[in-house]
Amino acid sequence: MRLLALLLLLFSSMHSFSQECNNTLTGTLLDIHDGSKLSGATIIVTQTGAAVQTDLDGNFSVKFLCDSTYNLQVSHPSCTTKIFSLEVQSDVQKTFKLEHHLESLNEVIISGNKTYRETKTLFENTLNQETIASFSSGSLGDILNTISGVSSLNTGNTVVKPMINGLHSSRIVLINNGVQMQDQQWGAEHAPSIDVNTAGSIKVIKGAGALKYGGNAIGGVIISSAPKVALLDSLYGKTIISGATNGRGGTATSSLTKSYENGWYTSLQAAAKRFGDFNAPDYILSNTGVFERNMSARLGFNRIDYAVDAYYSYFKNEVGILRASHIGGAEDQVQAISNPIPSIIEDFTYTIGVPRQDVTHHLARINAHKDIEGIGRFYFQYDYQQNNRLEFDIRRGDDKDKPSVDLVLKTQSLKVDFRSEAKDKFEYEAGLIGAYQTNFANPLTGVRRLIPDYTKYDFGAYITGNYTLNSRWLFEAGLRLDHTYMDVYKFYRQSFWEERGYDTQFSDLVIQQSGNQILTNPKLNFTNPALTLGFKHTFGSYMLFANYAIASRAPNPSELFSEGLHHSASRIEIGDLQFGSETAHKVSLTLQQRAENLDFTITPYSNTIDNYILIEPTGIRQTIRGNFQVWEYRQTKAQIFGVDLDASLTLRDNLSLLHQFSFLKGYDVTKKEPLINMPSVSTKNSLMYSNLKYNNLKVSLESHYVFAQNEFPDTNFEVVLQETTQTVDVSTPPPGYHLLNLNASFSVLQGLDIGLHVNNMLDTSYRNYLNRLRYYGDDVGRNITLQLSYNY
Repeated sequence: MRLLALLLLLFSSMHSFSQECNNTLTGTLLDIHDGSKLSGATIIVTQTGAAVQTDLDGNFSVKFLCDSTYNLQVSHPSCTTKIFSLEVQSDVQKTFKLEHHLESLNEVIISGNKTYRETKTLFENTLNQETIASFSSGSLGDILNTISGVSSLNTGNTVVKPMINGLHSSRIVLINNGVQMQDQQWGAEHAPSIDVNTAGSIKVIKGAGALKYGGNAIGGVIISSAPKVALLDSLYGKTIISGATNGRGGTATSSLTKSYENGWYTSLQAAAKRFGDFNAPDYILSNTGVFERNMSARLGFNRIDYAVDAYYSYFKNEVGILRASHIGGAEDQVQAISNPIPSIIEDFTYTIGVPRQDVTHHLARINAHKDIEGIGRFYFQYDYQQNNRLEFDIRRGDDKDKPSVDLVLKTQSLKVDFRSEAKDKFEYEAGLIGAYQTNFANPLTGVRRLIPDYTKYDFGAYITGNYTLNSRWLFEAGLRLDHTYMDVYKFYRQSFWEERGYDTQFSDLVIQQSGNQILTNPKLNFTNPALTLGFKHTFGSYMLFANYAIASRAPNPSELFSEGLHHSASRIEIGDLQFGSETAHKVSLTLQQRAENLDFTITPYSNTIDNYILIEPTGIRQTIRGNFQVWEYRQTKAQIFGVDLDASLTLRDNLSLLHQFSFLKGYDVTKKEPLINMPSVSTKNSLMYSNLKYNNLKVSLESHYVFAQNEFPDTNFEVVLQETTQTVDVSTPPPGYHLLNLNASFSVLQGLDIGLHVNNMLDTSYRNYLNRLRYYGDDVGRNITLQLSYNY
């Protein structure tokens, strides 16, 4: 009997064990700061010694756990190892968070799986600190040109406006340290007021899927983020000094960060840039100098589960506009465009004369977040911006030093966001945003105000969510609704008011008439919905991203109210009070492969835009200031489609071949003709050699070919010269061109790096179709830049 009882007891224990030790723990490991998923982490069950690692998406699974309490030791490279206690009674899913900070002190490439994704179903391009530092003396537009599908609309070589898949200005949302920039971005020659040296990373999202940043991102979103601060007792910084042959100038920037293990930190940064006249291969481009000085300061407190961060930046930029682009009468207009060289070429100087821009931008922001265990993270932010834009034209007498344009734009915004913890494979974000903006156009310039005084209110709400079905499938959806109200005071010339038919359509807007001037008070409302749907599918070494987005935006003040000479653009611009909102439907696919020797990403897309607003030349007008082209805004239906390709092939251990290709076509569906100012086909091929063992040596030779734009609208016009009529050709694009560029860098001492960059090595003469000043001069010639970078 004792033997029988013992056997029954043993059988019962085995049965009990088989029942109670069949639980499975599935989990995800995240960076506690930004929610990015950490791959390659090790999870050890201390009671059993079982160990597993997280996959590329930060997921892991531990099987055969009993009904018990376990201690899990979680470690990740450059993270602080942490012990978690977990009670297991059945299958359980859990999200763990680590303080992933130690890498912040080093110059490292941030791989995609370690960066929080703003949208899960759109591919994101990320530029790391190493790339940003190599463009220390350049602009944001210069850096972004390194990404396939991203080009720029230029006004000479110093005003560079980013363009994503053929769209720019108000169709691109630009985030600077968490703040949506408001800096008169409506102008084609208005470059972003951002110092690239403040960025720790820059992301580009080619589409409107990141709804938390705005439903008006018809072209995409650019996110410039500050470097992460380590929770360590440390003092560190960086100084970069560069000098360049073209423009005979350079840049100096320095940053210093002090951090404490208790969570406090502070950071200071300053930069200055000074160049004189740049030169084309055969002549000087007179009055193209630049003088930029910037600074920023940051103070914060971070206790892992809550934080407060305050940030301030000052941006000051004086930019000369090619003197030859501002001409006199009709005869000068024809000669300037037809001549192979600029009509005005002067000796080199650092003096910035007229025409020129002078932009000052202040940005102040304070934000905070708080984690609530089992619920998620709440974010709060208030920010203030003030942008003062001055444009100086050629004037005489007492007004020679007076700006022709003097605009002060003030913006305040408040937003609250919430990001949930991942539960049952589902996570979501939601938020509310409100903004108040005023624009003051100084009436004392003595020139008709191009942009009127206005007050604008913006309100928005969004929610996005994603569901992870399994390790292969993820689905995402989101909704957003924005409302804009504008209260405007605008003077119209009576002749213009009647010529446009406004006297019958908008007679109720008139509040006062004095002589030939009519004061109006338009009060406009725009409601703009946005939506995103998509999925991500992983199979083998491939990932497929698919996204459909609806985005809409209200017309900006320039498109609605322009009526006069835009001095830095050297043209008369005319808007239309009747415009409604643009609505875009974009479909994009991205196939990505990461293999041992070959990585590639291919992204075809299609963007259909109803009520697309474009500006195009319609004629010429003689004024007391001279002869100027007339450009008018109009609305139409547009279709833009294309494909971007990136590939990297490892030829040998230290040798690789990089390839980029961008193809885009844009059409005016209503008029059945090509759209104006669409980027042409381009391709880049780079041969790169790197040897980390030999002083971190890196050398690359880049071949960049831009094809001629063979599809463009006919916007030529005629002028009368001494009783004869002559056609002014402003439509025909310049021929294609090929540039060779050389980049090299190496370390000479601990923390000291030397970089050498040679752009346009062969000193090729060329004109870019997307350069607004291509009618008057060539683009810049060879430029050799030497850069010293010291980390301390």
